[in-house]
Amino acid sequence: MKRLLISLACFGVFLIFFVSCYYDNEEALYPTLTNTCDTTNVTYSVTIAPILSNNCTVCHSGSAASGGISLTSYSSVQTVASSGLLINALTGSGVPIMPISGALSACKVTQVRIWIKAGMLNN
Repeated sequence: MKRLLISLACFGVFLIFFVSCYYDNEEALYPTLTNTCDTTNVTYSVTIAPILSNNCTVCHSGSAASGGISLTSYSSVQTVASSGLLINALTGSGVPIMPISGALSACKVTQVRIWIKAGMLNN
């Protein structure tokens, strides 16, 4: 019995040290501190179109676009953006947050906001 108690105590001490010691790197914990977000030169062709292509057009393209919203051309994106639906969907404001797979990074949402505020130019 005494041997079992000693073994359990040693195991408990081992667990405390094993669980309490871990290594996290700063980049993983605070990605916004090391990753920069370019908000100075936001354009439709270089910034917005790739964001939509990589995250939205899987569901929002073609004749069977989800919700009847296609995001494959500039004019369709401009229409959705001017109605406020694009930014509302990206932020979850009054509608389910998009994309369904998970929210976009704060940087990408900021870039979309900047493009909208700048007049949604086709540049």
